[in-house]
Amino acid sequence: MRTATITTTHEDAALVAAALAPDDTSEMQTTVDGDRVVTRIERETTSGLQSTVDDYVVNVDVAVQIAQHANQIPTKDT
Repeated sequence: MRTATITTTHEDAALVAAALAPDDTSEMQTTVDGDRVVTRIERETTSGLQSTVDDYVVNVDVAVQIAQHANQIPTKDT
């Protein structure tokens, strides 16, 4: 089994992790630790791991954009 652990830091780590959650597979586990999103990916082959990591990195970029956009939208309370 091949594994990779990816740790990223974010102003709103919980929101980024929530945006990533729909794309998680059964071979991925994402947790939030303070301002960090920690994702552990496990795959049977090196090429499968590389492919999943590549996809995840793209998804993190999109999740960050979503979080930034969400934080700019005024709510009823503001």
